[in-house]
Amino acid sequence: MTKTFTYDDVIRYLYAETTQNENDQIVEALALDDDLMNFYLDSLEIKEQMNKIIRIPSDRSVQKIIHYSRQQTVKQSTALSC
Repeated sequence: MTKTFTYDDVIRYLYAETTQNENDQIVEALALDDDLMNFYLDSLEIKEQMNKIIRIPSDRSVQKIIHYSRQQTVKQSTALSC
């Protein structure tokens, strides 16, 4: 019996979330199904592009986080001294 693989299965394969047995079956399915192979190649390219994205928080965001953290530290210290 041949298993039908979905795009979700291909994504799981792409992110190494499949078993070795599934890997073998998905590779075979990719070789036999042009649509599935095209989806895999497109997804692989998108994944590689996403890995290149560098997100840097603004200074304002960092300052808000530091401020919040300091407030929490003071609150915890006050609660422990009671």
